[in-house]
Amino acid sequence: MGAGPGGLAAAVYAASEGLSTVLLDALATGGQAATSSQIENYLGFPAGISGAELADRAVVQARKFGAAFSIPGEATSLTRADGYHVVGLAEGEDLVAHAVVVATGVRYRRLDVPGLDRLERSSVYYAATEFEARLCQRDPVTVVGGGNSAGQAACFLARRSPVVNLVIRHDDLGRDMSRYLADRVEQSPRIKIWRSSEVSELIGHEALEEVVLHDLRTDAKQRVATTAMFVLIGATPYTSWLEGEIALDAKGFILSGPVADGSEGGMFETSRPGVFAVGDVRSGSVKRVASAVGEGSVAIRQVHEFLEAEGRR
Repeated sequence: MGAGPGGLAAAVYAASEGLSTVLLDALATGGQAATSSQIENYLGFPAGISGAELADRAVVQARKFGAAFSIPGEATSLTRADGYHVVGLAEGEDLVAHAVVVATGVRYRRLDVPGLDRLERSSVYYAATEFEARLCQRDPVTVVGGGNSAGQAACFLARRSPVVNLVIRHDDLGRDMSRYLADRVEQSPRIKIWRSSEVSELIGHEALEEVVLHDLRTDAKQRVATTAMFVLIGATPYTSWLEGEIALDAKGFILSGPVADGSEGGMFETSRPGVFAVGDVRSGSVKRVASAVGEGSVAIRQVHEFLEAEGRR
């Protein structure tokens, strides 16, 4: 369940090792990684690769080995019947499986500020791809967030936009951002970092014209010209369909391994045997493309072990 890096990796390894594999996603392949314009620290791609291209290559691999894709295919429930796992789909059908790998990822967080509802469709984005960059070229833009996604977006947009305002709520750019990326952001003459600040209002009629930035240290407010705002402030896990069925942490992420049920099972197995969690949706995971790919591939080894232990191999 979920066609981001973790789910795609699981599909590639499961199908290549002879398991009958179905991959579902409610929207499209690639997940959150598909919105990254340039991933430069992924092993084997020293010149970088876009998240969309990485996902496209993984889809080709998975299909080559026989994996079936069902997109859109949104999961709404997870139950059990006769020892099997039953995934209920929004379309009204059920998918019955020996094992399930949950890689449903996260959903983007929104800002709760005046003007967002009015201008969100025309001027607010939750990804910075080539499409958005073309729309914003030669205009000032604002990026909200202090993680790697925000840093990558700021650097990418700075290639076309004369001014990129990067707004972070603290004063340490390297706190949540990889050091190489933070250095690049700080060295870019087109990126202006607004530390210890937040967006408090969007101004404009049919399109965004300005954002009001609130300095959290001095309580001062300043209007800054911008034609687009990119909100990259994290996300919440897509696990509402699993509540009451498997163990989740306080924030809704899936617990796995010994912390899930106290057993000595595999690291990615959840509180329900035969259900595994990988990628951003898993509690305690490292929010990186490479780690999601690694988790997806390793989880399939644990799927094999589960099938063998149950006598289903």
